[in-house]
Amino acid sequence: MAIILAADIGGTNSRFQAFEAADATLRPLEEVWLPTPSAPSFVGLLQALTASGFPHSPGSCAATVLAVPGPVERGRYASMANIPWDIDLDDPDNHLQGLFVRLVNDFAAQGYASRTAVMDHALEIKPGTPDPGAPLAVIGAGTGLGHCATLPDGKGGYLAVPAEAGHTAFAFIGEEEEAFHAFLRTELGLPYAFGDVVVSGPGLALLHRYLTGEDLSPGEAAARAAPGSPTARLFARFYGRAARHYTLCVVAFAGLVIAGGVAAKNPHLVDNDDFRDEFVLSPRYHAQLAAVPIRLNRDERSGLFGAAFFGAQSLGLLSGGRS
Repeated sequence: MAIILAADIGGTNSRFQAFEAADATLRPLEEVWLPTPSAPSFVGLLQALTASGFPHSPGSCAATVLAVPGPVERGRYASMANIPWDIDLDDPDNHLQGLFVRLVNDFAAQGYASRTAVMDHALEIKPGTPDPGAPLAVIGAGTGLGHCATLPDGKGGYLAVPAEAGHTAFAFIGEEEEAFHAFLRTELGLPYAFGDVVVSGPGLALLHRYLTGEDLSPGEAAARAAPGSPTARLFARFYGRAARHYTLCVVAFAGLVIAGGVAAKNPHLVDNDDFRDEFVLSPRYHAQLAAVPIRLNRDERSGLFGAAFFGAQSLGLLSGGRS
């Protein structure tokens, strides 16, 4: 048995939770949320964790894994979007020398979470017949469009491979969609539109403004995008297309998991025939895509479970997932 300290560092909150890793399972223990903006630095965040009375710390746990937004260098350094300070685990002021502490990209954590018991409560979007030896894809629209694939590592565990596919050019089809593409290029001053500005909360708001003339926040636009509305239907097609493209890119025939706040808070945007029909729309791979099961992960603890999974697996305490 070992205690793993997991953290999910976000621009608004930093969540910490301890997990007991034993018998190839993860059991969640104490949890605390801390406001990220109140910490002047990463050292300040660790000090706030201690001051909160939380009974665990990096020094008392077998492993500590922090999921962070943005690229991670060598598992040791991250400069994060929407957070004014960076994390350098090798900085002596952190007092982490000699401890097992790692950083993982927050969407890599979502990838690892897709192999845990968090998925037991996921909403089925499309049934299918998974190939357990194939990669499993995770895609999630939030402030941007995150991607990660997890695949068997040949040692009884899994490897998560995040991608920046949300920054590749988005494929628009037909005159109606190309007109929206032109609108995006003009509004955003971009040479082309990419996934982050199409299949995301801001993308939903832009689509709603293009279709209705209403200039709303992403949350307000989501509330107005009722099931069957023009905004909801076109956004579902875009989401299904992005999901199809990523599934084919990584040959994710073990399945697709949808994560991210947009669908978690508004499941009707993916749980509909527009999304499902678009996902399987392929002249060559329709049959294979029809066999891919799709689930929506709405559990806000996913990042914590994924970070804990990575830590426990790194210590050789897990095998085969579903922890």
